[in-house]
Amino acid sequence: MKTRSYGKYCGLAHALDVVGERWALVLVSDLLRGPKRFTDLQRGQPRIPSNVLSARLKELEDAGVVRRRVLPRPPGGVGYELTEYGRELEDIVLHLGLWGAKSMPDPGPDDVVTADTLLLALRSTFRPEAARELRANYELRVGEIVVHARVDHGVLEADEGPLAATDLVLETDASLHPLLTGELSPTEAIESGTVQVTGKRKLFARFAEVFHIPPMPVELPA
Repeated sequence: MKTRSYGKYCGLAHALDVVGERWALVLVSDLLRGPKRFTDLQRGQPRIPSNVLSARLKELEDAGVVRRRVLPRPPGGVGYELTEYGRELEDIVLHLGLWGAKSMPDPGPDDVVTADTLLLALRSTFRPEAARELRANYELRVGEIVVHARVDHGVLEADEGPLAATDLVLETDASLHPLLTGELSPTEAIESGTVQVTGKRKLFARFAEVFHIPPMPVELPA
């Protein structure tokens, strides 16, 4: 475990001692879907050096957030998973992701999108109260990545891969961020060619209502 500390007897300070180092919470978010091997985590974070990944996993393991286990075949081998204590970070990660999305800039040329980041975006922006009357199966294709979202009267189930029965397919090579913030309406997204949809087009507007990033609070001058 690293020795650096805020030196304060405070729950928040201790939490940041545990998961405040660079990459730590991002690795936690990737493990929310289930166990992953070292190579899977490295593939999801292409900019992380292998020695830093090893160090972060060891720190999280020492803190009781992550544990190692032998994975069933396939794929087999040793993997990492969140402990019960680590899974308590789930709501925190989702709320922090939504908070950050409010001020997130356009993606840079070197920024990558993964299935984990898409699924985190779906889960963090999902508004159960807006989906109480909705039952729909969505499939999202961003480049070569495919994920899906089942919405059933305010309950979301999201995972990687296609669906056998889909009500609406959304395809894009760009970011969905302008759509989720309302900067781009569903009609504008289609007309501009930013998003291509196949299926029940009326469900596209509902998608933008159910998965939504609220605006930044406006600070009025004194």
